[in-house]
Amino acid sequence: MTPPAPLPQAPLPPAAARWFRRQHRVESPRLRLVCFPHAGGSPAAYRTWHRHLPEDVEVLAVCYPGRQDRIGDPFPAGAAELAEEVAAALAPLRDVPVALFGHSMGALLAYEVAVRLAADPGAPPPVRLFVSGSPAPQLVDHSALRSATDEDLLALVDALGSDSTDALRIPALRELLMPGIRADFRLLAHYRATTTTATGIPVVACTGDDDPVCPVEAARAWSTTTVSAFELNVLPGGHFYLEPLEAELLGRITGHLRSDLRFRTTPRHGAPQPANHSAPRPAPRPVPQPAAQSSAQTH
Repeated sequence: MTPPAPLPQAPLPPAAARWFRRQHRVESPRLRLVCFPHAGGSPAAYRTWHRHLPEDVEVLAVCYPGRQDRIGDPFPAGAAELAEEVAAALAPLRDVPVALFGHSMGALLAYEVAVRLAADPGAPPPVRLFVSGSPAPQLVDHSALRSATDEDLLALVDALGSDSTDALRIPALRELLMPGIRADFRLLAHYRATTTTATGIPVVACTGDDDPVCPVEAARAWSTTTVSAFELNVLPGGHFYLEPLEAELLGRITGHLRSDLRFRTTPRHGAPQPANHSAPRPAPRPVPQPAAQSSAQTH
């Protein structure tokens, strides 16, 4: 029996179409999972995620300027400006609950967007924030990257071992992609957390047990960014542990989303175990601001 043809993509609202890409249409989503790529990454990093999620979860991958059909768009001056633009673009898509996921640099941007969405009285805050492969915002200091050359940046990207870096070995593609890579690392070099108040959004932090960018304790420090539930997941692998362990990671994410929305749908690739949640914390408190720690590593 021939499977039915996939539904045509319904266009996103104009305000959102500039910033988000979908690989798979969901007819009536119950939740949107908004995914932020790593430095130098593109929406393609999340092209297969819908295969491991419930049928009624729509994956939206953020398309930064300088990527794909936005190759000529100017990159915002910093993380705050970029987060404000993404938060504004999400406005017409918040008719259903939203969760955020970010890996590496994307984790910091997802956090900055989550802070802005939580402060918006016009819609509920995100149901959950998933952060991967990045130390907590108050620990981040990549000012050493300000003097990095293109060769330095390419070496850093290559050393972290993502499958997506293969294109950078082709000279013509490398020349096309370098402006976006430079912009991402400039953002990281100048990044500082823009808030000192923990939100009420539950946070799940994930890292590889051999990640040189985000050691386990640096991932655990995300607990200070929320007064709600926090969970730490340590998976085997390096900085890009999530590429070979995509199905396992998304099984864990699905467990949380089912808990958040009490999903009754069945994932395409087996039923993940529900995640355990720590008890909510009673009251907000400031995020501690330790002494700056210089780092030349990318994330």
